[in-house]
Amino acid sequence: MKLVTRSQLGWPASAAPSQTTARGVKVHYEGTAVSRNLLTDHDACLAEWKAIRKSHLANRVENYSDVAYNYAACPHGYLLEGRGLRRRTGANGNQALNQAHYAIVGLVGSSGLTEPTDAMLSAIRDGIDLLRQNGAGSEIKGHRDGYATACPGGPLYAWVQRGAPRPTTSKPTPNPPKEEDTMTPAQEALLKKIAGDVDKLKAKAAVDGWDYKNAALVAEAKKTGAKVPDMHGRIEQLQTTLDAVAAAVAELKGV
Repeated sequence: MKLVTRSQLGWPASAAPSQTTARGVKVHYEGTAVSRNLLTDHDACLAEWKAIRKSHLANRVENYSDVAYNYAACPHGYLLEGRGLRRRTGANGNQALNQAHYAIVGLVGSSGLTEPTDAMLSAIRDGIDLLRQNGAGSEIKGHRDGYATACPGGPLYAWVQRGAPRPTTSKPTPNPPKEEDTMTPAQEALLKKIAGDVDKLKAKAAVDGWDYKNAALVAEAKKTGAKVPDMHGRIEQLQTTLDAVAAAVAELKGV
């Protein structure tokens, strides 16, 4: 579990009322547009969480004592402490609902970033397990269960309805498909021919110029004592070999 505590956020102890037990946990989302920048910038997640708390404390109508949620979960898999353990939530709609369930919010919204990452779902599960170890019962619900709201949005609520399963952290690597030997005898013969032609090409490319006899060049060489390779003859021989390779490849393609 990757927990970011209140002290790490620079917050004092929560002033929310104590509550040692609850029937379970309700899952929430922000219900507004959430920037997709959160996907690549964890600092943006922390800023988002701090902004939520600031807006709640400034809400004189609801008169929150602290950020409404017990915890938040970010796309990078961090569980961010809000009211924390054994504190009554302020997020579920009314006093009776707040007393029934603790609350965890995923940092996704109604537009922009709407799909929770696997890391976020794992962090929500971390929060649920932590709350269960500290007074929460086994129920896992969405905010809309028992209250008229779209929260926690379609993707998160579908996950809650499946029982909020922890995503698989390590997926087995599938075995690569076995390559089948589908080469025909004709194709094998052509490949052997191509390999032979290539070997000839390599040998002739390195051959000494005197192997290709040209009477005029030989006579000139004898007079001067210098080696004069028959470049024209070499080019012709190389071209012949290349033509043979090209023809073999063309034939192979047609098989």
